[in-house]
Amino acid sequence: QVQLVESGGGLVQPGGSLRLSCAASGSIFSINAMGWYRQAPGKQRELVAYITNGGSTNYADSVKGRFSISRENAKNTVYLQMNSLKPEDTAVYYCNTYPYYWDYWGQGTQVTVSS
Repeated sequence: QVQLVESGGGLVQPGGSLRLSCAASGSIFSINAMGWYRQAPGKQRELVAYITNGGSTNYADSVKGRFSISRENAKNTVYLQMNSLKPEDTAVYYCNTYPYYWDYWGQGTQVTVSS
């Protein structure tokens, strides 16, 4: 059974940093690009960044230069380093394959940026 478990969220002040982690089942991690998505209150879920098996990355314009996605294949883990956080980054953050599969959504991790 595929499982994705996100962690690392929390409350941070504007300008602060957080590092999110996503532990993935080996069965999907080894063959798929992985992505981070987020959903803010009242908004649709959106793609934040993804990373291919070969390490190529792509970012939403809103986070370019501030967020960095990486993966550690030996641990079946994908990370999202978030710097210079803004209040508009407040959302529940999820990981999934890229493109995503509906059945793979986990609980997500809440990120709140507020003073």
